[in-house]
Amino acid sequence: MMRKEGQPTVILVAEDDEDDRFLMEEAFEENDLGDFYFVEDGEELMDFLYHRGPYRDPDSSPRPSLILLDLNMPRKDGREALKEIKENPELKKIPVVVLTTSKAEEDIFRTYDLGVNSFIAKPVTFESMVAIMKMLDHYWFGLVELPRA
Repeated sequence: MMRKEGQPTVILVAEDDEDDRFLMEEAFEENDLGDFYFVEDGEELMDFLYHRGPYRDPDSSPRPSLILLDLNMPRKDGREALKEIKENPELKKIPVVVLTTSKAEEDIFRTYDLGVNSFIAKPVTFESMVAIMKMLDHYWFGLVELPRA
């Protein structure tokens, strides 16, 4: 594990698929990735980030160090949430990694135009998910200098 000393590791995942959430949770635990939180759609994601509704308490919904974002979700999809995040002066500093089943070139171009930091095709096996989480941990919390909240 290559986390920098004192570097917060709070990962917020916006994912509507229960099986994918379970797979990610297991991969986080396998890699000992620190604190992680799940929301099920873009509306919940924005509520978490703005501390609205059930996410009012900043202690139970802390500012994430990294957001993993699915694109195809109900209510507010990942594209809409990404646009809102990157238009907000405070939230736009949070790195956002799209982790989705979509490999459509239009989605890749559009999300980069909206300011996404990385676009990753969602793996289908547990071993692949563990490997991706290990790489994300190494890159975002070991190599990259992130702005402090």
